[in-house]
Amino acid sequence: MSQTRALRRRIPLLAAGVAAGALVLTGCGGEKTGSSSGDTKFVKGTGEITKVAEGKRKAAPDLAGDSVDGKKLKLSDYKGKVVVLNVWGSWCSPCRAEAPNLAKVARDTEDKGVQFVGLNTRDLDKANAQAFERNYDIDYPSFYDPSGKLILKFPKNTLSPQAIPSTLILDKDGKVAVRALKELSEKELRSALDPLIDAK
Repeated sequence: MSQTRALRRRIPLLAAGVAAGALVLTGCGGEKTGSSSGDTKFVKGTGEITKVAEGKRKAAPDLAGDSVDGKKLKLSDYKGKVVVLNVWGSWCSPCRAEAPNLAKVARDTEDKGVQFVGLNTRDLDKANAQAFERNYDIDYPSFYDPSGKLILKFPKNTLSPQAIPSTLILDKDGKVAVRALKELSEKELRSALDPLIDAK
């Protein structure tokens, strides 16, 4: 009898865990990692780049946690700068494809008041994330978020990062101005970023 009660209590908890996992994984597939040729299983984003007019933007949550390097990282520390927040995983082939574009634009715009920040997810071993950053010369910090709990801080019905990779561009007030649910080319990234750099 007590076992039946215990099971009944566990079922809602399991369901809640599954629901949270599904939210985190919207836009990505199973855990299987393919070969280095890029067969990684994933579900593509919609391919959309959404831009929001200045008066209609909503604030991004103030993400805080440890970085891939084990340092403390807080999104609000970069308020006053344009922030490019990129969600990635070392296991994700589109993330590998766009990484050189992000690294190049990050270096080119650093002296223009732009801060790139990564959000690494579903890498259960930090070593994989660290190797990714070394391989692609990623100089900017990344949150280490293996369980996806930081992604869940984005409220429902907002421009949340729903795919891997996703990129959000926050204006100087910390509000979401652009969301890309796709792998970004250098040209696409610059096109989305330049108007925010030039904004007074």
